[in-house]
Amino acid sequence: MANVETSLKEAMAIEGAIGVALVDYGSGMALGSLGDGSELDLNVAAAGNTDVVRAKMRTMELLNLHDNEIEDILITLTAQYHLIRPLTRQNGRGLFLYLALNRTRSNLAMARHQLRTIEAVLEI
Repeated sequence: MANVETSLKEAMAIEGAIGVALVDYGSGMALGSLGDGSELDLNVAAAGNTDVVRAKMRTMELLNLHDNEIEDILITLTAQYHLIRPLTRQNGRGLFLYLALNRTRSNLAMARHQLRTIEAVLEI
């Protein structure tokens, strides 16, 4: 099991990573983040992506998709990928990992795989 700091460092080691945050989508606050901040304000991103997660959860509720969980949410920009991965383990409920990637320097499939692996061993 990896702690939050170790997991964030592992996420920043993903090819093309710009920034990463562990976010509480109840409050919209980042519980931890890494990135130099030159390309992205992670606190603003954490709060904004909380709205995305909440909206999707509300929509799933309205559609009666109770047997489904969000694996990840991908937002594709012209120069970046933004990955949102809600934590599914009991001790991580209400949290998500947010990873921003430089689109030209990253491999999206590998980044999704690596983020899934990091989420699986993250200990809150």
